Amino acid sequence: MTAMEAPGRMSDDTDCPAAPIYLDNQATTPMDPRVLEAMMPYLTTQFGNPHSATHRWGWDADAAVVKARRQVATLIGADQGEIVFTSGATESNNLAIKGVALAAVAAGDPRRHLVVSAIEHRCVLAAAERMAAAHGFEVTVVPPGPDGIVRADAVAAVLRDDTLLVSVMAVNNEIGTVQPVAEIAARAHDRGALVHTDAAQAAGRIPLDLRRVPVDMLSLSGHKIYGPKGVGALFVRRGIEDRIQPLFDGGRQERGLRAGTLPTPLVVGLGEAARLARQEGPEETQRIGRLHLRLLAGLSAAGLTPEINGAAFTGTDAPGHTPRVPHNLNLSIPGTEADRIIRALPDIAMSAGSACSSAAVEPSYVLRALKLADARVTAALRLGLGRFTTEAEVDRAVAMLAKAAGARS
Repeated sequence: MTAMEAPGRMSDDTDCPAAPIYLDNQATTPMDPRVLEAMMPYLTTQFGNPHSATHRWGWDADAAVVKARRQVATLIGADQGEIVFTSGATESNNLAIKGVALAAVAAGDPRRHLVVSAIEHRCVLAAAERMAAAHGFEVTVVPPGPDGIVRADAVAAVLRDDTLLVSVMAVNNEIGTVQPVAEIAARAHDRGALVHTDAAQAAGRIPLDLRRVPVDMLSLSGHKIYGPKGVGALFVRRGIEDRIQPLFDGGRQERGLRAGTLPTPLVVGLGEAARLARQEGPEETQRIGRLHLRLLAGLSAAGLTPEINGAAFTGTDAPGHTPRVPHNLNLSIPGTEADRIIRALPDIAMSAGSACSSAAVEPSYVLRALKLADARVTAALRLGLGRFTTEAEVDRAVAMLAKAAGARS
C-alpha cells in the first residue's frame, strides 16, 4: 500500500484543489484501510461475544481475540498471555499506576513512594497525584535534561527503599525524545521497584522487545498505530498479576485484571495494526526520517531558522541510541507565535502541544520542563509525520509555513 491509498487522500497529480495536510500524527493516526478491512466481519456477521463458550459465534470471536493478542504480543516481544486489552493507553496507564498502588495499600506494603518523569503524559502525572491525595503516596518528579531525555542516573538518584513504582515513558508525545527505559528499569529493579512505561508513541516507531527491556508493565494505544480509537493494551509481565488491583469490578476477563466484554472488532483492529507496525515499521521509519530532514531543510532554505525543541533527530542510519523518533518535529520559529500560525493555516493539521492539553491556555509543561525561554515555548509547533504523509505535502507545508511566519498580524 502506498501513501496515496490513505482514506480521503487526493493524488498529487490531480487538477482538484489541494487537500488539507494532516501533520498531527502524534495526536492520532488515520486508520489504515487494511485495519478496517480486518475489522468489518466482526462489525457485521461475526458478532459473537468472545466469552460465550457454548456456540460457534462465541468460538469464532474468541479465535479472533486470541489471534489479535498474539499479534500485539509479537510487536513488543512478549508472550500473548501477558497482554491485557483495555480501552486505550489512558486506561492502561491508570491500571498500571493506580492498580499497583492500590494493591500495595490493600496488602499493607510499606512502600509508598512513586517516581515519574516531568514529561509524562498528563494521565500518568494525574494518576500519581491521585494516589498521593487519596492514599498518602509521596511522588517524586524527575526532570529531563535540556534535550528532553530523562537520565537513568537522575532516576536512580531519587530511588529509595520504599519506592514502589517507577513510570517513565518510552517516547515523549510532544517532543518525540526516546527515553533510556531499559537502563532505568535495571536501576529501579536493583532497588526492588516495579517499572512501567507508556509506549503509546513508541510502538511501530522504535524497536520494542520486552525480552531485552525488563519493564514490568507497558501501555499501548490503537489509534497511535493506525488502528481504531477506543482500544489499547497493557503488557503485564507474568508473575506480577497479584501486585495489581483491578480498577473495575465484574467478571474475571483479562487474567482478572480488567472486567468487561471485550470489543472484538476493536481488538481485531488493534491486532492488525500491530501486525502492520511490526512488518512495515522499520522501512516506514526510514521513509519518515527522510521526510523529517526534508521538512527541516525546506524551512531553513526559506530563511526561518527553526529551533528544534528536544534532542535532534540524528538521521535514519545513526548508530546506537536514537535520541528522537523522526515522526515528530517540535520546533520554534523565532519571532513567531504558534497560535497565530495555527490560526493562519487551517488547512494544516498541527498543534502547539499535546492534544490532551490543547484546550488549556497555559504553555506546554513538557517544554517548560526543558527550561526553554518563554518566547521559544510560545513559538513551538508540533508537526507529526506519518504513514500517509507524502513529499509533496511536506513541500506544500513548508511553503505555507514560510508564508504564515513571514506575515505580520
